[in-house]
Amino acid sequence: MTARIPAGRLPLTLRSRLSLIAVSIAALLMAVLILAFNGIVRHQLDQRADDHLRTRAGAVASTVDTTGRQARVVEVPNDDVLDSDVWIYAGTERLEAPPAAADDGPLTKIADTLAAGRRPHCVTAGDRDRDPVRLCALPVPGQAPATVVAAVSLVPYRASADTVLHATLALGAAMLVLTYALTRLAVRRSLRPVQAMTEQAAAWSTQDGDDRFGTTARPAELAALATSLDALLDKIRAGMRHEQQLTRELSHELRNPLARIVAELDWWRSRPRSREETRSAHAVIDDAATSMRTICDTLLDEARGAATTHRGPADVHAILGSLADRSSPPPAVELHVAPATEHLMAAAPGAIVERAVSPLLDNALRYAHSRVSLTAWPDGATIHIEVTDDGPGVPEAFGTELFHPGRRADPGDGHAGAGLGLALARRLARSADGDVDHDAAYGGGARFVVTLPSG
Repeated sequence: MTARIPAGRLPLTLRSRLSLIAVSIAALLMAVLILAFNGIVRHQLDQRADDHLRTRAGAVASTVDTTGRQARVVEVPNDDVLDSDVWIYAGTERLEAPPAAADDGPLTKIADTLAAGRRPHCVTAGDRDRDPVRLCALPVPGQAPATVVAAVSLVPYRASADTVLHATLALGAAMLVLTYALTRLAVRRSLRPVQAMTEQAAAWSTQDGDDRFGTTARPAELAALATSLDALLDKIRAGMRHEQQLTRELSHELRNPLARIVAELDWWRSRPRSREETRSAHAVIDDAATSMRTICDTLLDEARGAATTHRGPADVHAILGSLADRSSPPPAVELHVAPATEHLMAAAPGAIVERAVSPLLDNALRYAHSRVSLTAWPDGATIHIEVTDDGPGVPEAFGTELFHPGRRADPGDGHAGAGLGLALARRLARSADGDVDHDAAYGGGARFVVTLPSG
């Protein structure tokens, strides 16, 4: 089922997806770092403001005399800077206040409250976002109770914190843009081998070759992918070769019964025939058609691995007699079937026995000078079927390639054939736990022996 892409949306490439994932993760981490960093900066600035207030309050407290019964302020030269934004209390009585502070103003009221507490304490007054003011109370040690309250505007500190926040946000945005660009570049470079593999696959799809991905050095992950793809290619090409071989074998095996059908039809149409002759032609055509169906079923079952599900038994001499009856030896060639000395039953499907012997018999009739023999005999748990002819035999140099499909000793010898019969005969015999062998020591022509388990 193919996934549908919604209208108006373009599919994201792998490079874009990985880049967006990297940027999203980086943005999350950057947000956490910015929040943490700015939180620390604001806390440090607030701490500095408190330290500054305590220092000023301490400096002012040194001008307060608390040795007597009543605390009093000792006037010192040039103390205007110290008195700025400072309240001095003797107990709860206000001794001094900033010139600009009204007696009933909000800051004075807060200072009065802090002085009444008689303990170190700091509070923030005013609008926290627009004009915040920090106030800290510092008790003055001595016999007479006294308290100094100092105030400072937090606007410069907040401005510094805002400047740091804006700078870190700008830096974070720049880092995200840089991260996206570098990630796309890195992913693009990393995916070059994948693009190369895609181009190779596209090129190989237009040609039939043995190219493989695993011949090029690649990263470990892509090397594993290349190995898997090579294994898949091997399976696909093996399946294609098997299909091509099956097609050639079907064509090869169907040629003879089809030729019989065509010959019978040509003979029947050449002149008017009697009813008996017509019945005989129909019988030959029916036998050839049945043989074609058997060939198709046998080869297809063998290709599916189901050829040996039925183990017979098969009457060997009956099969050899049927093959001899259907064969058409050349006029100068005599086909001799050795008479049965005992009843031989092979533990193999009859169609397999027939198709394993048929190519050997066809080759013998094709190359024999005057005689072809079919002989079968038992040997313990094995049955041997021998096909001999007095033809030129198999060249010694060709012996190693004799059973290779598509190979012929002399393609220009004037005989029809595709070089598939011997390979097919051996493969079918082996599917029934048998075999087909060539007797290289036989000197009077060619001798092939089919061995099958006895049933």
